[in-house]
Amino acid sequence: MSRRKTAALPNVAIRRFMVAAVLMICSGAAMATDCVVLLHGLARSASSMNKMQRALDEAGYATANVDYPSRDFEIGALALIAVDEGLQTCRETENLEEIHFVTHSLGGILVRQYLSEDSIDELGRVVMLGPPNQGSAAADEMGGVPGFDWFNGPAGRQLGKGANSVPLRLGPADFELGVIAGNRSIDPVTSAVLENPDDGRVSVADTRLEGMDDFVVVKHSHAFMMRMRKTIALTERFLRTGAFTEAAE
Repeated sequence: MSRRKTAALPNVAIRRFMVAAVLMICSGAAMATDCVVLLHGLARSASSMNKMQRALDEAGYATANVDYPSRDFEIGALALIAVDEGLQTCRETENLEEIHFVTHSLGGILVRQYLSEDSIDELGRVVMLGPPNQGSAAADEMGGVPGFDWFNGPAGRQLGKGANSVPLRLGPADFELGVIAGNRSIDPVTSAVLENPDDGRVSVADTRLEGMDDFVVVKHSHAFMMRMRKTIALTERFLRTGAFTEAAE
């Protein structure tokens, strides 16, 4: 064999490896047929869901981490803004099959509000983290505190248990739903007005919703549960299997 041919072999091998790697990457992208819409909570931003988003990206999902103006509008308007944006982004996914939702706090109520008036043909599974599904007594009790409206906006007044409660007038879940509640608080003032156990914003009992498929409690606070390793693992498992328990895998 000539020296020229011998020298060319490594370059040929490298080119073949690079072509194979590109094909594998393209093939993996084409197979990402499920998309997850992430909706943050009241007075938060999309950055609060970044860690969850990265984990879901690594798990093979396409993701739409929506940054919506949670303090500017009432729940009805927010639902249209946030959910529609997430759906539009997900529907750009190649070979899309299902659209799932992972929500924190108010984000879960936005999904319920949206589905009470419209349907999502591609709807898959929904995981709600610390949702005030039965309203939160904290919204009622703290409503008289100076600055409440500035910090929480119009939606904050609609998350209580009174006549203005949006969660209480929405129906049971008629979609695949897993709820993760927290039972640790870093806010003793708010916790004092909540039924124990609670996560500092919502009592564990008030996160439950008729029709949900699974329910689990984690030892985390409302403010940080979406960033915790266990919460993320449970969320991934429910999206994959429809249950939080390993036995379902």
